[in-house]
Amino acid sequence: MRYALLVLLAVLVVPRVNAQVLFDKATLEEIVASEARGHAPQGRSSIGPVRQYDVKYHRLELAVDPAVRAINGQVMHVFQTLAPLQEVVFDLHNDLVVSGVLRNGVPQSFTHQDHLLIVTLPEELAAGALDSLTIAYGGVPPETGFGSFVQATHADAPIIWTLSEPFGARDWWPCKQDLNDKADSLDVLVTVPEGQRVAGNGLLVEEAPVGNGLVRHHWRHRYPINYYLVAFAVTNYAVYSDMVPLPEGTVEVLNYVYPEVLIDSQQASLQLIGQMQLFNELFGTYPFLSEKYGHAQFSWGGGMEHQTMSFMNSLSYELMAHELAHQWFGNKVTCGSWEDIWLNEGFATYLSGLCYEFLVPQYWMPFKRGRRDFVVSQPGGSVLCTDTTNVGRIFSGRLSYAKGAYVLHMLRWVCGDSAFFAGCRNYLSDPELAHGSALTPQLVAHLEASSGLDLTGFMADWYVGEGHPIYQVNWSQNSAGQASVLIEQSTSHPSVDFFEMPVPVRFKNAEMDTTVVFDHAFSGQLFTVDLPFQADSALLDPDLWLLQGQSIVTRVAEDMQRGPAIGLFPNPTKESVTLLLPVSIQGTVDLRITDALGRTVSIERFPGSMGKRVLHVQHLVPGQYWVAVTTSGSRTVLPFVKD
Repeated sequence: MRYALLVLLAVLVVPRVNAQVLFDKATLEEIVASEARGHAPQGRSSIGPVRQYDVKYHRLELAVDPAVRAINGQVMHVFQTLAPLQEVVFDLHNDLVVSGVLRNGVPQSFTHQDHLLIVTLPEELAAGALDSLTIAYGGVPPETGFGSFVQATHADAPIIWTLSEPFGARDWWPCKQDLNDKADSLDVLVTVPEGQRVAGNGLLVEEAPVGNGLVRHHWRHRYPINYYLVAFAVTNYAVYSDMVPLPEGTVEVLNYVYPEVLIDSQQASLQLIGQMQLFNELFGTYPFLSEKYGHAQFSWGGGMEHQTMSFMNSLSYELMAHELAHQWFGNKVTCGSWEDIWLNEGFATYLSGLCYEFLVPQYWMPFKRGRRDFVVSQPGGSVLCTDTTNVGRIFSGRLSYAKGAYVLHMLRWVCGDSAFFAGCRNYLSDPELAHGSALTPQLVAHLEASSGLDLTGFMADWYVGEGHPIYQVNWSQNSAGQASVLIEQSTSHPSVDFFEMPVPVRFKNAEMDTTVVFDHAFSGQLFTVDLPFQADSALLDPDLWLLQGQSIVTRVAEDMQRGPAIGLFPNPTKESVTLLLPVSIQGTVDLRITDALGRTVSIERFPGSMGKRVLHVQHLVPGQYWVAVTTSGSRTVLPFVKD
């Protein structure tokens, strides 16, 4: 092993349960689809609206009947001005009607258009002033096709639930949709018909009859919370609790599930105990220890990480792990820009993989292989979200989730286990970031501090850059045991000309094996290493640390020397590629093009003295191909991508 593992799993109290853990590579698609809700963006910068005030507190007093798609109530905001201020601006969809705005019981002037509620105060507030406004509103929230406020049924019982990420909170309550402005605390009071239960953020402090067959449910939350993590759901829930023992105290996991699936849910939810203990050990204390964690079942596929109570379609293993992971990455520390959504989704995806690695390891390799293959199925794409006006791009399963997770996996590989996990814990506990918002450079700074590495080049290639490397490894071993290893690399996208990475190669025979890590600094680099046995095979990256395309490992003649450098460009291409041959090549050149399935699609022979050869590939279907160039004394295989 290159690094010692950080975690001593013996300290984890993992219950023995009968519920079966199943790995399904389609789970990620379900998670992505459920989290990307909230209709269209608002035409603002990804940093969000400052609006010259800081939200301190929300109090939502709402009336809802799950059989009727409507909402009525009032919302009080306590805020502090950041500059002299006379207009206070909130986000609220035009379909909802504002009946009045009060300040200290006095009606205020307001306008409501273009999905903005603008309250004009009678006098300008000085910078630093603390004030409050109460907004009375109601109506039928818009049906955007993306969730936000949904009425549905389960087993003929009605349900209403909310899901606001990224831009849908305004569909059902007047708010400030700003990733960098968390309210310090929250109260949500929802009045519903008797027989209904309301799930929400924080602690349930009261269920009180209010007459006329109605009951008010009061949820209180005393941690900072972002606008899109405020949520409630109401139906005829069955309720039960699991308890998670942690070194810092016991956490209640409060489960609101459909009565028709209560028994199955009670079995499945026990698997979260080990997951929470693992995350607590790796990344620090559960962020909302003094309150709770929980699940509320809802009628959409996948889940959503509402703070302290994730909304779940079902209590499947990876889905529970993903939404639980968000309580650290996304809720405790929230991405400060939608450009940096990978800080939420890449981490949550990777942490669900860590549950496989440490708790059900038979699924760890399939998890990594599935995520890797998903990413390299296309030649381009950046983890940095380059279009924050496009919800589909923000919540790209291939880039924000899977590639984001693999970038974290490679950071762990480059930094080492101890430094990686220490850097992540320091990021989460940084007083400037904890229960606030962060950007990618702040995570990188903590990883650099813990590892002592300069990660500038790594992040330029893997976070900003697009694509991935494809390796060709030629190796040989002489009778004295010395192995020669030639590593060449091409890239799937022109934005990165070379990915500098430590490349692991495992040499083995029927009885022995050893893994050697080569610091690969340039394509065509030749290494030598003394092996204590005669190897009969070599495996590139057998533990899947690297995000790479379909690479080739070939054993060649003993005492291999580096062959003549051969170039192939452009790559990717649409119509043709040019093969550049050095003048040192003598005789004829045999050329064979094969596709991703190893099928030969073209064979040529021509004199090496030509110097270059144009290969026309416009007739090929898009995908990955390899050009094998055989000359007298050497064989070179070069990959290319046909767009």
